[in-house]
Amino acid sequence: MKKTYKIEVDCANCALKMEEAAKKVEGVTDVTVSFMTQKMKVEFAEGVDDKDVMQAVLKACKRVEDDCEIFLD
Repeated sequence: MKKTYKIEVDCANCALKMEEAAKKVEGVTDVTVSFMTQKMKVEFAEGVDDKDVMQAVLKACKRVEDDCEIFLD
């Protein structure tokens, strides 16, 4: 399953850090973060709860870029 989330990130380098952190989260098979469009596209592993996985993604992204935001609604 793939989903797109609106994000708020300050620079392209920060977006890259977020992408790298999100790719390490269990349950995520692929992530693309675009600074230009302020969007994060996430591909989830089969059978995972996307809401739980996205909480872990948000936590991982906050560790590398504490002022970033992912809008999960």
